Amino acid sequence: MRDKSHKIVRFGSLGFALLAALISSSCAAQTITPETVASDPVALVRHATANELKPSNGHHPYRYKLHKVNDDRSTTKEIVETKDGDVARLLDAEGHPLDGDANQTEIDRLKNLRAHPEIQEHRHKREQEDSSRADKMMRLLPDAFLYHFEGMVQGSSGPAYRLTLKPNPGFHPPDREAEVYAGMAGELWIDQQQERMVKLDVHLIADVNFGWGILGKLYKGGSILVEQVDVGNDHWEQNHFKLNLHGKALMLKSLDFVTTEDETDFGPVPANWGYQDAVKLLLTITPSNEGSAQLSQR
Repeated sequence: MRDKSHKIVRFGSLGFALLAALISSSCAAQTITPETVASDPVALVRHATANELKPSNGHHPYRYKLHKVNDDRSTTKEIVETKDGDVARLLDAEGHPLDGDANQTEIDRLKNLRAHPEIQEHRHKREQEDSSRADKMMRLLPDAFLYHFEGMVQGSSGPAYRLTLKPNPGFHPPDREAEVYAGMAGELWIDQQQERMVKLDVHLIADVNFGWGILGKLYKGGSILVEQVDVGNDHWEQNHFKLNLHGKALMLKSLDFVTTEDETDFGPVPANWGYQDAVKLLLTITPSNEGSAQLSQR
């Protein structure tokens, strides 16, 4: 899984908060087998979540294409991860490459970003603040849910443990942000060999309060689906995300979070790259007629 600040940029603080609920900060040192998972599934969750949080996970920046459908609008972007945060270039909208004026606007935006580091600094700071808040929720995982081992399934990178999860009635949320756990249930798949999260598929079984930046309520029936894949060299990246949540903020304004994201064409970039290196790379990209991107020959 790529670093947490990256996720917040891509699908919003609320969506990441719910996803991040499936991550913990501790790990019990023991051998995991289907037999031990059946008797103590939390031990497997601890192993997998510890692997997700290893410091090395955040030091492998990648570039990839992000296709997003949100509010009936379809876009494709090229994303480059850096130590200064992510940088994106819009390639197409509604399945069509940007026309001359729109493409020039995107070029001008990137050049302005390159000339004004404070813009990226502000964005990165906001990501880090959200990430810190998400970390607090991550640590609640072992206590927030009850798990049951359902058997082995074929995951994206090989055999995976399939766990079901439901709210732990003995869990007492320490703050409003954590109250959302009381209404979540679903499945978590964990890769057998690498002990990495393969799929998280949860839904709301009751109306729940939330407090991720704004106060409100999410309605029963909403869902979150997240999938990961090994993109090479035991490096895992999210490749599919679907969010369908509805509710109200402060019991007044209706909220609708309906988003689908698919990530493809992963490739590593130098670990020491700053955001200006990403801008330089993105400025060499020409949107193609297929809605993807081709690097210009230099």
